[in-house]
Amino acid sequence: MSEGRKVEKKSKIQGTKEEIRLGFVVSEFHRDITYQMEILGREHAAFLGAKVVRTFYVPGVFDMPLAVKRLLELRNSQGNDEVDAVVTLGCVIEGATEHDEVIATHAARKIMDLSLEYGKPVALGVSGPGMTRQEAQERVDYAKRAVEAAVKMVKRLRRLRAEEEGSSTESSEIGSDESSEKSGGERMR
Repeated sequence: MSEGRKVEKKSKIQGTKEEIRLGFVVSEFHRDITYQMEILGREHAAFLGAKVVRTFYVPGVFDMPLAVKRLLELRNSQGNDEVDAVVTLGCVIEGATEHDEVIATHAARKIMDLSLEYGKPVALGVSGPGMTRQEAQERVDYAKRAVEAAVKMVKRLRRLRAEEEGSSTESSEIGSDESSEKSGGERMR
């Protein structure tokens, strides 16, 4: 019985006990590519034990920051956050001007700012700039990487919060969790 309690405590600290709720912000521009990204992202979220609870479609990558902000602000009927993290999915394909670089740079910067402002992971699953359509097609797996990053960050932030609440004086490493093992990915430091 004591062994069962240890396992339960470990799960709670790692954040695996609570469901991870993701919001997706998906660009409709180049929808043939972003549709594939969305499907891959949803499949990978399920594989990792996370649930996509909201999907917000935006016209293009430039429009993502406002949608990300709204998802981060959502509360459920009990007043709790509706999503634990947001995953952005899109692609910015090179054109005749440097427009793609401007869009990708500013969208990425604002998405990062929102993550810091709200204290929640916002994963960048946007490929580009400087890509051809074929290169964008070859990079649809960016969706899986973004979902994995969001899930890892939620788990690690939950573990850090649990350790802070337990005011553990032991030094511990934040960065190891079962999603790395499950996907065969490397540990982030």
